[in-house]
Amino acid sequence: MADNFWTAVIVGWLVGLVLGFLLPVIGPLVGGFVAGWMVGGEVGNGAKAGLFAGILGAIIVAVLLLIGGTVLLGAFGFIAGLGTSLVIVVAAFVYQGLLSLIGGAIAGAVRR
Repeated sequence: MADNFWTAVIVGWLVGLVLGFLLPVIGPLVGGFVAGWMVGGEVGNGAKAGLFAGILGAIIVAVLLLIGGTVLLGAFGFIAGLGTSLVIVVAAFVYQGLLSLIGGAIAGAVRR
């Protein structure tokens, strides 16, 4: 189950990432749906997979901002990147996490 769960989370994150550039609201929702569908089981499993897929995306964006700020602007860029990353992570947790959670819950309910 654990291998299938994390595979579903990564695939859901990738789908959400690709579609997120084209359709900002639909991307995380579809990514969570894919993760929830791949995990199978009940609504709770699908919602959990969708939530983790959304959170993974938020963490990766924050790390990229932190690294990019440090490389481009040195210590000042690190401080600016850290502050921006914290704001982005909180906003992305709410935005991507909730939309992916809803998509995963829908997939769990449909697949059930």
